[in-house]
Amino acid sequence: MKVFITGAPGTGKTTMVKRLFIMRPDIFTGFWTEEIREGGKRVGFKIVRTDGKSGILSHVDIESPMKVGKYGVNLEEFERLVLPVLKKTSKIIIIDEIGKMELFSRKFQNAVERLVFHENVKLIATVPLKNVHPLVGKIRKRFDPIEITMKNREQVFENIERVVARYL
Repeated sequence: MKVFITGAPGTGKTTMVKRLFIMRPDIFTGFWTEEIREGGKRVGFKIVRTDGKSGILSHVDIESPMKVGKYGVNLEEFERLVLPVLKKTSKIIIIDEIGKMELFSRKFQNAVERLVFHENVKLIATVPLKNVHPLVGKIRKRFDPIEITMKNREQVFENIERVVARYL
């Protein structure tokens, strides 16, 4: 089972992943990203693992040669937190997301490539609408991600919930 979700920002991709995890935390491992807000403004993104550990993925105050917009990417923290949860497991792996910031990490790219194309693992991952990296394009071409919108997100959630139930 490999399920890929895509959609415009704000349509509920991360919320869907978190809802699946909250329903059955015992069957998932992985991570999602959340906005960091200060004074009502988004200033960065944090990584939240399914075991509760978290750290900074990117922030406006981070000086880094790796930037997406105004956000400097904290590659060391990202790899330290994320790579351990991307090992082959009997649990369903959650990756939110295989995006531009995350793909600055060559180690993350290699882990995703292995999980997606070479290992028999159960995986639910989000990918951007645009091919922001060759790996995203390769995933989109092979797996035809489910596009989530404001109108269909409940239906998509129910469909994915049924798919997950079949693999338990």
